[in-house]
Parts: sequence; C-alpha cells; structure tokens
Amino acid sequence: MADDGTRDVMDGYLDALRGGGDFARFYAPGVVWTFMESGEQVHGRDAVRALVVGMHTQAFSARPELRSLLTGDGVAMLEADFVGTHTGEFEGLPPTGAAVRLPYCVAYDVAGGAITALRAYFPMRALHARLAEALRSAAPAHA
Repeated sequence: MADDGTRDVMDGYLDALRGGGDFARFYAPGVVWTFMESGEQVHGRDAVRALVVGMHTQAFSARPELRSLLTGDGVAMLEADFVGTHTGEFEGLPPTGAAVRLPYCVAYDVAGGAITALRAYFPMRALHARLAEALRSAAPAHA
C-alpha cells in the first residue's frame, strides 16, 4: 500500500513531541482526540495540544517511549509507553511522586498533511488506580 505522506507527518509530529517542539502544528484545526476507554472527546487544535501538554508537563513529568509506528494511506498506529513521574493534580488526585510506565496505543487519521483524528487506547482507569494506591501507601498509619 502506498503511503500518501502520512509517514512524513507522523515522523515530524513525533520528533516535535519528543523534542519539545511545536507538535500541534501537525494537527488539523478541527482535530478530534477520543479516549476510547470512555468515549470522551476533545475538539480542536488548541484543546488537543493543551491535553497533551497537560499530561506530559503538568500532571506528570513524562515522555512517550516509542515501541512501533505503522503508517499507511491516511492512517497510522503508534504503540508506546507513557513513562514519567506524577508531579501534579490528576483526575482529583494530588501529586504522589509515583513513577509510572503504562503501555498505550493511538490510532491516527491523516489528511491534507495534518492529523485529523486521534483515538487513544490509554488505560486511564488503571493509571488512576495506581496513583490512588500510591496515595494510600504513602499515608501515615493511624495508631
């Protein structure tokens, strides 16, 4: 199957994301991020950028560790690990300082040289449970 430039878009996006560059320039203005676990959606370039920045620099000090990237005509699939430390509030949980490493996948739609949709298979419930357990473990025992 021929690749219509999807690989170039994805390589540029991942280089910018991992290198602290302007990764959002690879999003179409109407890009949609969907959390496949819950069906929750985030719409628009600025909102999706804020989501990604929030997860990597505000709630966590984290980075994606790429395992694999597959591309085809207008589609891509990324497999990675979310690796970092819980440094800020996340879904109602205060910072725990807990180290996290979670595998995830994202399916991308690419058209016109831009990412138009991201479908994230990211284990949010598992992440929340791990952080809640870290809080319980860190709480002082009452006599």
